[in-house]
Amino acid sequence: MSQLKTYTIIFALLMVFSTTQALVEMAGLLESAYWLAFAGIMVLSSIKAVMVAGWFQHLRWEPSSVTYLVASALLVVLALTAAAAYSITPVAA
Repeated sequence: MSQLKTYTIIFALLMVFSTTQALVEMAGLLESAYWLAFAGIMVLSSIKAVMVAGWFQHLRWEPSSVTYLVASALLVVLALTAAAAYSITPVAA
């Protein structure tokens, strides 16, 4: 029964983080404070990825070498995402 409670809490947190990200987008913060909004979205996305990988994909119970491999892949994805976001930054007129 405790696993159901844990999964429910994680699911609720994922929904809260996703809603927060959508509200940042809808509030227009990406136009006015781009880098601040981008940093917030990246932090929330990283937290969500760790939660999904840790609990729903059961990496918490895997050997640490598998966790390190997945963590390094996550860092590469974040770096590529940041580079892509930097390349489409709006140019000031």
